[in-house]
Amino acid sequence: MPILNRISDFQDELTAFRRDLHQHPEILFDTHRTSAAVTEQLKAFGCDEVVGGIGRTGVVGVIKGRKGSSNKVIGLRADMDALPLQEITKLPYASKTDGKMHACGHDGHTTMLLGAAKYLAETRNFDGTAIVIFQPAEEGGGGGREMVKDGLMERFGIQEVYGMHNWPGFPVGSFAIKPGPVMAAADRIVIDIEGRGAHAAKPHEGIDALLIGSQIVNQIQSIVSRNADPLGSAVVSITQFHAGTADNIIPQTAQLRGTARTLSPEIRDLVEDRLTLIVENTAKMYGGSAKLTYRRDYPVTVNNPERAAFAAGVAKDIAGDANVNDNVNATMGAEDFSFMLNERPGAYIFIGNGDSAGLHHPAYDFNDQAIPFGSSYWVRLVEKALPA
Repeated sequence: MPILNRISDFQDELTAFRRDLHQHPEILFDTHRTSAAVTEQLKAFGCDEVVGGIGRTGVVGVIKGRKGSSNKVIGLRADMDALPLQEITKLPYASKTDGKMHACGHDGHTTMLLGAAKYLAETRNFDGTAIVIFQPAEEGGGGGREMVKDGLMERFGIQEVYGMHNWPGFPVGSFAIKPGPVMAAADRIVIDIEGRGAHAAKPHEGIDALLIGSQIVNQIQSIVSRNADPLGSAVVSITQFHAGTADNIIPQTAQLRGTARTLSPEIRDLVEDRLTLIVENTAKMYGGSAKLTYRRDYPVTVNNPERAAFAAGVAKDIAGDANVNDNVNATMGAEDFSFMLNERPGAYIFIGNGDSAGLHHPAYDFNDQAIPFGSSYWVRLVEKALPA
């Protein structure tokens, strides 16, 4: 079963909707315009129920199959939020909001799921219930966690849940997936350093917080190179270093911030333990003190093996066997769809975005040619999981 002809029929409509979302990006939970547009579309499609305010600004649509004899319920999730980034594409539909852009393709994810919702509401050629989930705040806000806390799974009786993300560098019309861990846990690191301020001409009278911070950054590199199992996966990145107020003052305090990414609970524990030791003891070695705040944020995204195999089969129905990689390498990027997969079995799949700029790049744009492939995948997944 290739791309659905009916979905191809409203390709232009979906593209226009996607580009409108692209022009009006909203970040974190402030997806009020986007959520309202999604709600309007779902109601126009004739969904049996449309509920807003799940996980603050999330939207859920309920579509029941024609027969109605099955009690099986599956969830399909798309994210809606953008990023705090200045777009440089100069496209005619580029972001109209300074400092915000859809640099991760969530405008495309939302559109692909809406395309599927329109088709499913028209045809209802399945037996059971499809729940379409539109989630805010994937980019660091934990919107998936908030929707789960709001009773998403229980309220709508969801038994399985599926997600999808575009992937630059993979050809349009291709898919990729793997069983087990597919995306990393993402944890936040804050290191507060206390020294003793001094005149820059008299460093011996102070304890240089900036020097301590520099040494901590260097020592942290040993966690991945010398402590973590080389067959495991870990990334520790210090991305911010704040210290000092003038050229002639040795700062008393400094702060480092960053992220740790891991693919297993054991490596996650190791990274936190080693960071604590390095931070505290490096500071002591130079006469200062330092405190690590390690916040466990997004968990590992783990695909249920059986559901991943099922999703791969659906993708092959759409794209053909040669265009589906069913054992792709895991990525150290993170996803808050992990919170939903922790609640229900399911699978997260990648869809090709072609030769575009990378995710989170100011020149990125979602490839509209991927829309019919993504929408057709969602439709086929429902019809195969809930056969009429």
